[in-house]
Amino acid sequence: NRRLDAEHPDHVPSPCVSVCVLDANGVLCVGCFRTLDEIAAWGLLDAGAKRSVLAALPARRSAHRSP
Repeated sequence: NRRLDAEHPDHVPSPCVSVCVLDANGVLCVGCFRTLDEIAAWGLLDAGAKRSVLAALPARRSAHRSP
């Protein structure tokens, strides 16, 4: 049940924004800024690993948008 999963204390929501397009280098999704490996593994990662991925996203977003 997704509602119960979302209420679980270890639930970490996906950063997916349904803009699934890779950057010019084919490395990062330009919607959520995760790598393909991170996207593929998301459902298998524990909460700590998911939080680590989420923590890396703001820097990736900034680096991607910098000239």
